[in-house]
Order: sequence, then C-alpha cells, then structure tokens
Amino acid sequence: MSNNEKQTNNETRDSFTSKTGFILACIGSAVGMGNIWLFPYRIGQYGGAAFLIPYLIFIVLLGSTGLMGEFAFGRMMQSGPMGAFDKALQTKGKKGGKVLGVIPVVGTFIIAIGYAIVVGWFIRFLVGYITGSALTATDSGAYFGQIAGSFGSVPWHFLALAIVLIVSLFGISSGIEKINKVMMPAFYVLFLILLVRVCTLDGAMDGFKYLFIPKWEFLSQPKTWIYALGQAFFSLSLSGSGMLVYGSYLGRDMDIIDGARKTVLFDTIAALTAALVIIPSVFAFGLDPASGPPLLFITLPSVFKLMPFGRVFAILFFISLICASITTLVCLLEVPIEAIQNNLHIDRKIAVIGVCIVAFAIGLFVEDGNILGTLLDFSSIYIAPLGAFIAGVMFFWVIGVDKAKAEIETGSSKTLGSWFKSTAKYVYVFISIFVFVVGILLGGIG
Repeated sequence: MSNNEKQTNNETRDSFTSKTGFILACIGSAVGMGNIWLFPYRIGQYGGAAFLIPYLIFIVLLGSTGLMGEFAFGRMMQSGPMGAFDKALQTKGKKGGKVLGVIPVVGTFIIAIGYAIVVGWFIRFLVGYITGSALTATDSGAYFGQIAGSFGSVPWHFLALAIVLIVSLFGISSGIEKINKVMMPAFYVLFLILLVRVCTLDGAMDGFKYLFIPKWEFLSQPKTWIYALGQAFFSLSLSGSGMLVYGSYLGRDMDIIDGARKTVLFDTIAALTAALVIIPSVFAFGLDPASGPPLLFITLPSVFKLMPFGRVFAILFFISLICASITTLVCLLEVPIEAIQNNLHIDRKIAVIGVCIVAFAIGLFVEDGNILGTLLDFSSIYIAPLGAFIAGVMFFWVIGVDKAKAEIETGSSKTLGSWFKSTAKYVYVFISIFVFVVGILLGGIG
C-alpha cells in the first residue's frame, strides 16, 4: 500500500502525500477572517505591541498541546470526531462517543454554512473591482448592504460552494492538498506585495505606530489576556473537528510536532502581515481602524476609492482573501463530509455533493448579515470550544496522556519534555472549558 493510502474497515482511506501538503492545508484552515479583520482590530484595541505578549504565549501553548493533540487523536483513530470519540470511549467499555462527536460536526457545519456566504461576498467584491462597479458606487455601506441583504448574494454564494465542491470531489491528496499548495503561497505573496504598496502611502506611519507602540498598561487588564486567548484559540481552529479530521488523513511517518509548530508560525505571520497591510491603509486616509467586521466591506473599499491605483490594490486584496477563505471553507466542509462518508459508508462523491447542496439550501435563508452574524456567533461561542474540550478530555484523559504523548511523538525525531503531560491534561483542558464559559459571559472572545 502506498504512503498516501491507509486501510480502514476494508476501505481505502485517502491521505496527505507530503508533509508540506499537510502543513499548508492546516495553515489554510487556520488562516481566515479572524486573522485578517479581527487580529488587527484586537492588537490596536488592547495595547498595540503589548497585546502580542499574551497572544504569543497562548498561541505557543495551544499549538503545543491542543493542536498537536487534535492532529494525533485523528491519526490514532483514523477517523473524524464521531469515530474518534466512539473508539476512545470503547477503550473504557463505554458507548455514546458518536453522539458526542455529532456536537463538533454540527457546529463546524453551521460555521461552514455562514463562511460560504462570506466567501461569496469576497468573490462579489472581486468581480465588482474588476468591472469597476465597486469603485463607482457612491456609498460603500449601501453597496455592501445590497450584497448582505436577504437573498442578496445567491449566485456568489453558490459559486463559493461550487469551488469547494470541485476541490473536495478530487479527495484529499488530489484536491485539498493541491489547492492549498497553490492558494496559501499565493496568499502570502499577494499580501507581501500589498505591504510594499502600503509602506509608500502618506500617513501609513501613524498606522504602524498605532499597531506596534506598546501600551504596557493594558497588560494589567484581564480583558487583554482574555481576548488574546480567544484570538489564539480560534485562530488555530481548535474545535475537535477540522484539525482532527485532517489528522485522520496522516500517515504514521508524518511529523506532527513539526507540523503544529509550522502551523502556529505561519498563522501568526499571516495575522501580523494582515495587520501591517490593513491598519496603516486605514490610517493613511483618516478612517476608523476599530470598525470591526465592516472593516473589510465598508472601510477598506472607501480607502480603495481614494488610493492611487486603488483598483489594482483592491483586486489583489480580495484575491488574497479568497485564497485564505476558500482553504478554510474546504476544511470546514470536510468535517461533515468525512462524518457522512465514514459513518454511513457511502461514496465520497455522494457525501460531497449532498453536504454542499444542504449547505447552500440552508445558507439561502441566512444571507442577511444580521442573521448570519447570529448564526456564526452561536456556533463559535457555544459549540466550537465545547468540541475542543470534549476532544481534549477524550484524548488526554480517556485515552490517557501517556499514550497521547507517544502518538504525537510518532514520526518525529523530537520528543516532548516533561512539561507536556500536565500542561496538556490540565492546562489545555481547563483553557478549553474556560473559553466556552467566558465566551458565553462576554458574548464571544474570538
């Protein structure tokens, strides 16, 4: 049997063919809207460069425990959350794992439904800048309002899911792995080009100062640490779903430790690069850097109108957003696809088509921006951290932290220090439930 194929239940399970392909797919899942609009906002809101201290602490901690754990858990069980949770409980003679596994699968599917709509918005804006309609619109807010209204983005929403459908039909090695090898390098190259352009703008230096002059007093505020934790947690896509599923497509020779570390590194680089592009651009034209989600769709389009060669800038910007968001959407939809394929034992093509059709059908009725926001908040606040918590308990407690550590180290030339067992078993699991509880109390932290 080849390295990219593994035998489970007399069926061939597709897999990643290279370490690079796997890492790029994980980076593609991690790098998304949170990196591009939320991270710049948070870093400016909570102390500039000072915010980076708790953020870096948490993202290294979570990458070294939860992220490695989800990769290894998936690989050990050769299954997504439903199968993995079920097999874990069976080791203790217990049942009900599949029922628990439904929680992260459903939560991820809900996020995917909403994410597909947002990707459709990106595509619509790209086309708008190519044709010129986005530049000639007198009011950027009104232009976006038309797109983000009820049934306002049907063809673009459809196109986003059609792209994912085509990619997913080709499977893991020939579809997901290959598209990430193209789109993720493209994302970084395009953002570096944009960064060079931003550095030439008058007034951009004020934006750099806003981002990176530390306001140390913010480190004494609990909210700074809470939101840094939330940013790191959700940026790594910890939910007991997507990263676990990607882990299930790994061979025993794959280096999980190295894969997790590179995912953390490039996810952080993406967030910092996005901040360096977006915030100085906004400052250069005297607009509000703390506008939150409208930043991408209202504030920045206003910048593009005023900027020399703004049309070219906008086209490159939205192409890069599409590259980042498509790779994330592919991972999100792979969770229900894998669950249906693996648990109902049906052909992958049928599972892919079925999931995409249902996602589009439901999405038609939540295209309104307000409804969409409520849907995404519900899943990210209540379900994603709960899924991460359950996965952490299953792997580090039910399977056992000794076996978990051994699985993570399999395929790697490195070993984890004595710090790992207590940190993974107690600190990470506590953090997962903390994110769940605090997210409910504060209305979301990531």
